[in-house]
Amino acid sequence: MKSARFLAASAALLALCASPALAHDDAYLATQQAPNGGQLRMAGPYHYELVAGDPASSTAARALLVYVTDHAGAPMPTQGARGVAHVLAGKERASVPLAPDGANRMKGAGAYPWTSGAKVVVSITMPGAKPEQARFAAEPPVAVPMSSRGRHSH
Repeated sequence: MKSARFLAASAALLALCASPALAHDDAYLATQQAPNGGQLRMAGPYHYELVAGDPASSTAARALLVYVTDHAGAPMPTQGARGVAHVLAGKERASVPLAPDGANRMKGAGAYPWTSGAKVVVSITMPGAKPEQARFAAEPPVAVPMSSRGRHSH
């Protein structure tokens, strides 16, 4: 009888302690520091981290990176995945194709609008899975140029 009560109390305590850790929504992820300096969002069973190239770049094509992890932050292999980032700023629109680049990263480059109020919709289809989407809002330009960032495989 005592062990049954102990087990029930333990299960209830465990459930109460575990529930906040499982609450990974976009609002929660917006408060977290992203490992590569980008923005984190939910995309089905994944977290996507969007890192945009420096808009002051002298080239017309700027890099756009998306790091893919699971909900625990473990890198998810992107080999064989395909994706696209749709960037919308007022009446300006651009689509940037994304291809695997590194262990858990998708990369694309293009001339896309990156102004205040711009929205980005990232859609990635992992091998054998359905497409997953995440929505981002353009942030001010990154302080570190893309060329000085290492090839991370977080």
